Amino acid sequence: MEAIIRMSNKGDEPQLKALMLQYIVDFYKSPKPSDQKLDDLIAVLMEREQGLQFVAEQDGTLKGFATLYFTYSTTRADKIVVMNDLYVAEDSRGSGAAAGLFQACKRYADEYGYAAMLWETAEDNQRAQRFYEKMGGHKGDFLTYSI
Repeated sequence: MEAIIRMSNKGDEPQLKALMLQYIVDFYKSPKPSDQKLDDLIAVLMEREQGLQFVAEQDGTLKGFATLYFTYSTTRADKIVVMNDLYVAEDSRGSGAAAGLFQACKRYADEYGYAAMLWETAEDNQRAQRFYEKMGGHKGDFLTYSI
């Protein structure tokens, strides 16, 4: 059965939190955030003012999510959306859930008049890079730094 792609809602919070922890801790090997911080982030995204999340649901179970954050680009003098996360649980990779989530994000950006949808992935995440190229994305000219 194909996954249903939709915006997250209040009832998704426990499963969404578990998926986000898989993504943060298991996939990216980042430190586990406090429950309060993760709960607060999910609450902000549920408000859909600073960002939002789409989820992939199959048989009542969330299998993936994509997070969009709303911002602006000075060089474009326009609003843009950043797809900060696109994650599908390991047992559902290759199922089409990632493509569905990506397309939902792109459709949202188009429908709401964003000048661009930007995203990044780890330099060593070859699978994601192949996926994004298949979706029509291309590598940008900028390097990403953090501090």
